[in-house]
Amino acid sequence: MSNKLIKKIRISAELEILTGLHIGDSSDNVEIGGVDNPVVRSTMDNVPYIPGSSIKGKIRSLLEQIAGSAEVGGNDEINNLFGFAKENKSSKIIVRDAYLSDDSKQQLESSEFTDMPFTEIKHENVIERITGKAKHPRQSERVPAGAKFNVEFVINVWESDNGGKELISLFEKGIAALENDYLGGSGSRGYGQVKFGELKQEVIDFKDYLKTE
Repeated sequence: MSNKLIKKIRISAELEILTGLHIGDSSDNVEIGGVDNPVVRSTMDNVPYIPGSSIKGKIRSLLEQIAGSAEVGGNDEINNLFGFAKENKSSKIIVRDAYLSDDSKQQLESSEFTDMPFTEIKHENVIERITGKAKHPRQSERVPAGAKFNVEFVINVWESDNGGKELISLFEKGIAALENDYLGGSGSRGYGQVKFGELKQEVIDFKDYLKTE
């Protein structure tokens, strides 16, 4: 029995950064005097962005924790949406890379309060428990609170998905879980709190897509 792709549901929203966001790039080639923990940036214009893999991986991880899955692939409902390579299941959700909104890009580009183009530098250190002295100073680059990114998800709905309601419901649970956790690194130290704006849905129906007159 065939299983046809019947529609795609495109979901778009604005993602607001509530506390400084750090999603790291490789620091292997940092120059002397540079930032210890740089953020990932576009090679086209040097503007920070959020990789879709970071958003997708975090949402899946949170859903699996909520479901009590001991390891990746341990929950059939989550595997149905996110895929599972070991069982040859393809992902039904596409998560695009997220880029700064035009307004946020303009504000950060012209801001006198950023330390680097579009970003701030957070100075941190380790406190020696006995003496109380600070040691091992380091610098982390962050996208400042208040910045907004355009995010987009696409959910592929097949005939066997009963219209996709279960897929959308699981996706929305993942969004809520992410808003109550953090995105990127150093979340336990206050980084990466995010909030999604209105989730706007657009349905691309393939019912008559291949029919000819």
